[in-house]
Amino acid sequence: MTFTPAKWPRTLRSQTWFGGTSKDNIYYRSWMKNQGLPADLFDGRPVIGICNTWSQMTPCNAHLRDLAERVAHGIYEAGGLPLEFPVFSTGESALRPTAMMFRNLAAMDVEEAIRGNPMDGVVLLAGCDKTTPACLMGAASVDIPAIVVSGGPMLNGWFRGERVGSGTALWQMSEAVKAGTISNADFLEAEAAMSRSPGSCNTMGTASTMASMAEALGMALSGNAAIPAVDSRRRVMAHLTGRRIVDMVKDDLKPSDILKKTAFENAIRVNGAIGGSTNAVIHLLAIAGRVGVDLTLDDWDRCGRDIPTIVNLMPSGKYLMEEFFYAGGLPVVIKALGDADKLDKSALTVSGGPIWDEVKDVRNWNEDVIRPVSNALTDHGGIAVLRGNLAPGGAVLKPSAASEHLMVHRGRAVVFEDIDDYKARINDEALDIDETCVMVMKNCGPRGYPGMAEVGNMGLPPKVLRKGITDMVRISDARMSGTAYGTVVLHTSPEAARGGPLAVVKTGDMIELDVPNRRIHLDIPDAELAARLAAWTTNTARPSGGWAQLYHDHVQGADTGADMDFLIGCRGNAVGRDSH
Repeated sequence: MTFTPAKWPRTLRSQTWFGGTSKDNIYYRSWMKNQGLPADLFDGRPVIGICNTWSQMTPCNAHLRDLAERVAHGIYEAGGLPLEFPVFSTGESALRPTAMMFRNLAAMDVEEAIRGNPMDGVVLLAGCDKTTPACLMGAASVDIPAIVVSGGPMLNGWFRGERVGSGTALWQMSEAVKAGTISNADFLEAEAAMSRSPGSCNTMGTASTMASMAEALGMALSGNAAIPAVDSRRRVMAHLTGRRIVDMVKDDLKPSDILKKTAFENAIRVNGAIGGSTNAVIHLLAIAGRVGVDLTLDDWDRCGRDIPTIVNLMPSGKYLMEEFFYAGGLPVVIKALGDADKLDKSALTVSGGPIWDEVKDVRNWNEDVIRPVSNALTDHGGIAVLRGNLAPGGAVLKPSAASEHLMVHRGRAVVFEDIDDYKARINDEALDIDETCVMVMKNCGPRGYPGMAEVGNMGLPPKVLRKGITDMVRISDARMSGTAYGTVVLHTSPEAARGGPLAVVKTGDMIELDVPNRRIHLDIPDAELAARLAAWTTNTARPSGGWAQLYHDHVQGADTGADMDFLIGCRGNAVGRDSH
């Protein structure tokens, strides 16, 4: 047995574990061999980690075991040694108090698993909302060659001849029940149509948005984002990704080579074009922080403000992810942006070449699903970044999911101190509220909830819904699901739990929203606002012990990505001394 990496241009990282005849080298190899691995697999070929967020507690990712096998086939074919490992899986649909509270924990797990184990490159298997950014954040902080494979969306849902969009239909039907336009029995019958195959949400929710962001950033192979989970081509994508990561190791193509400022600017523009989730704002800010890219909310507004939304998918439009794939998927969107001179065509991707080379020859097979720029769903999509005395650190709104008549609005605040206060009062017929009011909810930000749950798209009061009203202006420091819709102002910073102005809004105050001018204003005198803030004291308790306390003490604001202050930056792949 020899340990000379003759066919590789440099000594591989894994060889510091496996490549020699010392006691430590023999120790590492001998234990690995109890899995039935032949000796020549340790002869200097690259070791590729398969980072798997599979979990039956994360239903969007419950099919990733099969994809991991397909990735492994590709790695073997290309001359590498695949070794799969699990990491913490943040399941959006079941994890309490909210999956967002554990995104940073998952990212830390990914980072330390990659750094501490003998691998030269890593394939990141992700699907559900937080698993994609967590994997990218962790991999970026280690900075060895890395590539994403998404699990893919579930098939379209259908109920009584109508498309059922996961998440979006849930919000629509729950409001319809309160309005009395459908029965609870109808709602329960529709449940069976909402999730009829493996995969993540079939709407342009956060899962599909973040799969699109991975592709737009250049961290996944072209076409990865939209292939349905059960389509055989999803397995082909996994197989090809396994092949590609081996060449990336040969070329030493790392996240820091790809995740440049221009890559993030491209992703912001793509997010506007697809009508992507507001959650992408927080996740891209956090990923950028791991590679030292100076990305801010102002970049979101600068790059996304004039981007037309051309993807006609729920919650902004009509169709679902299955049709998006059949129409050509994300490459068609990227090409449309390039043709409109709204793309940096030279941005490098995991393919080893520029992003334009991957998309320049693609065709749009359905111009109602992916519309031409000249027939956009919304001329000015993107994410609107609002500022003013109510949100000096910024707040966000998704124009493509909002109501045009509410984009400029002045209304009386009806304040809920937290989510429990909202739930206790919203269905009360005596609540003094009508459709002209502005619903305000406090203490649902990163520190306040804790974890910043997806509760910002507050359901409307039943007495308003019974009038046929389906939207009102809503403001909070919370997030909302990427599958949700409405004129919803989110991520208000600083959050109420940190003493931001949102904390001192009172019922009866007048609030002005002016989306075209990017303004959110609490209409009280400056002196009164200052006096209220000076008198403010927190009413949120510090958690006692465990991750909750660590999170509370170290999480940053939504305006900078809600990462932990001690996790920002790239720490590299160096590990400590041998322990044997």
